[in-house]
Amino acid sequence: MGTVENHLIELLPRKDRLHLLGVSEPVELELGEVLCEPGHVIRHVYFPVEASISLIAHIAGSPGVEVGMVGREGMLGAQMALGVATAPVHAVVQSPGVARRIGANDFRSELAHSPALLKGMHQYLYVRMAQMATSAACLRFHLIGPRLARWLLMSQDRAHSDSFRVTHEFLAAMLGVRREGITAAASALQRSGLIEYRRGNLKVIDRLGLEAAACGCYAVERQVYAALLC
Repeated sequence: MGTVENHLIELLPRKDRLHLLGVSEPVELELGEVLCEPGHVIRHVYFPVEASISLIAHIAGSPGVEVGMVGREGMLGAQMALGVATAPVHAVVQSPGVARRIGANDFRSELAHSPALLKGMHQYLYVRMAQMATSAACLRFHLIGPRLARWLLMSQDRAHSDSFRVTHEFLAAMLGVRREGITAAASALQRSGLIEYRRGNLKVIDRLGLEAAACGCYAVERQVYAALLC
């Protein structure tokens, strides 16, 4: 995988980083692959390198809504740093690619022997809590257009590319809105020259313009992350 690595792993001291890498294995995550279910004991934790993962909260009688997104900046399974092995959300692969996978028992051992890793997980858990709180407020108070712009920016950050595949149906499910609302919002962004969308292929044309169109939640989340993990 060359010099490309997960950011949380990169932050570790060299000795701790090499030890963690030694118990990990690179795996190819496939689009739509379910990595954990709420209430189920997790068998592995994942540090994405190229892939991105959607975190979805389900409520009886509804298809659920996305409450977080994990890419190279984060990991799946950080709750193990609190001694909790059960998953709080449904996690599904949003964008395929490579991730580092570590068995739950091996990860517990790493946490026990690496104060730097434990501290990093605690900091990341705080960031996730802050992001989920922001997502909840965003869902309640912000219009579809700015929320869609925020989601596209988050996806672009994790895709590390101006282009990625996404359907209106998937966007509607992630944002918890009707497909017609996504179609109208995406069309408005396209007419403004911010994105280009054709048959499931989306390309960000004007990154700065898309940031201006997004709600302030995007900037807030980046600031929280940068304050602790950059």
